[in-house]
Amino acid sequence: MRRLLGVDLGTRRIGLAVAEPGALRARPLATLGRGRSLAADVTALVRVVEANGIGELVVGLPLDLAGGEGRAAVAARAWAVAVAAATGLPVTLRDERLSSHVAEGRVGPAKRGPSGGPPRPARPAPKRARIDREAAPVILEEELAARVLGRPGEQVGASHADRPPELQRAPAPAGAGESGTLEAPPAHGGGSASGAPGTSGPGSAPHEDPA
Repeated sequence: MRRLLGVDLGTRRIGLAVAEPGALRARPLATLGRGRSLAADVTALVRVVEANGIGELVVGLPLDLAGGEGRAAVAARAWAVAVAAATGLPVTLRDERLSSHVAEGRVGPAKRGPSGGPPRPARPAPKRARIDREAAPVILEEELAARVLGRPGEQVGASHADRPPELQRAPAPAGAGESGTLEAPPAHGGGSASGAPGTSGPGSAPHEDPA
């Protein structure tokens, strides 16, 4: 078995996290700048995949609060399908509605300014980067926890019959929520991925990254 790569797709950045086979925890791996095209994104991802022994991608799907797919989710799905076709790897979609909220909780409040005042204007950007860095592990850990319950996310780019046994859907045990997910355990600190990131650019992506 090979490692899993969690992907938090934004308009400006792609947050990445990695988990070992059979693990329930993930660690931040790297944050790539969005490429100016899908081909640029794929090139950057392939470098990370090859350098880290990745066998599957788990991409966050930004559903709306009602569980529907708006423009952001449609864009994320299209990107995931294209990446699956380009890389030949299985790509699984995981509901990421609460990932940013959980990531913010892990990062904690911004440090106060002098004399306990509000944070300095320069502080929000580094904090936003830390939140983005934690979002990918949250997405991946939620998928790993859901698989324990027999409720894996939707795989794109391959038929259900082609899925590995651990990805075959099964009824969730009694007491599981509608999504079949468990609360993910905290992630540990991560390192950096090998391979140069793509050039930052607009791209077509699901959610807006704050500046």
